[in-house]
Amino acid sequence: MVLYAFLLLIGISLAGGMESGIIGGKEAKPHSRPYMASIQIKKYNKQHSCGGMLIREDYVLTAAHCFNRSEYSGRDHLEVVLGAHNIKKDEKSQQRIPVIKYIQHPKFQRDNEKDYSYDIMLLKLKNKAKLNKYVKVMSLPKKNGKTPANVKCSIAGWGLINSKAEGGSNVLREVTLKLQENSECERMWQHYFNSETMICSVSDGKHAFCLGDSGSPLICNSKPQAIASYTYNGNCANKTYPQVYVKISYFLPWIKKTIR
Repeated sequence: MVLYAFLLLIGISLAGGMESGIIGGKEAKPHSRPYMASIQIKKYNKQHSCGGMLIREDYVLTAAHCFNRSEYSGRDHLEVVLGAHNIKKDEKSQQRIPVIKYIQHPKFQRDNEKDYSYDIMLLKLKNKAKLNKYVKVMSLPKKNGKTPANVKCSIAGWGLINSKAEGGSNVLREVTLKLQENSECERMWQHYFNSETMICSVSDGKHAFCLGDSGSPLICNSKPQAIASYTYNGNCANKTYPQVYVKISYFLPWIKKTIR
């Protein structure tokens, strides 16, 4: 049974999808996160699908499951919007750039339940982003290392204000979350959690990331530590199951080799 089907059966879902969601939190100060990218699906009327992070003028880092090869055809079905605060407005600060290449980690397979520990992808942009005060590159971690539990980190996205909302937020919202012990993540998620490639955060029942926030970076001490991957279905702020991210520092060799 594939991982996605398994997660649905036990009441858990990936964070990606047609809706997005930051549960709780607050509206971010406009353009305070100039590295943020809204990944949008052209054939669905440019609907926001996932978050991402600009790591070079021509590359965005996001989650691998944001790209479904069986659902989309052609190179131009995804676009990246940079410099946005309100994605429903045609802001002068925005840059809309088509994606020309989708580079999923080679060990990621959407239909293989073992491989969500490699849920990471690079998007090659058709044109280089123009860097300015609204659009900036986020530096990656220098080396692979451990991120201790109980550290408070933040994540942002264009998402649901609560789990009963019918649509995502037009404006970028952010929330602060606390990292969980890997041992607790392993206890709850069992073999679906890989402590070498993943970290997780715990919800207080009021604050969480949710559907569509896959690919958004988790920022700890002003540095990007991880990419949002999956969470609990139907109640993203579930206090029992930790929210899971793939650890950026683990993938540094692959990222550097790929974009070089």
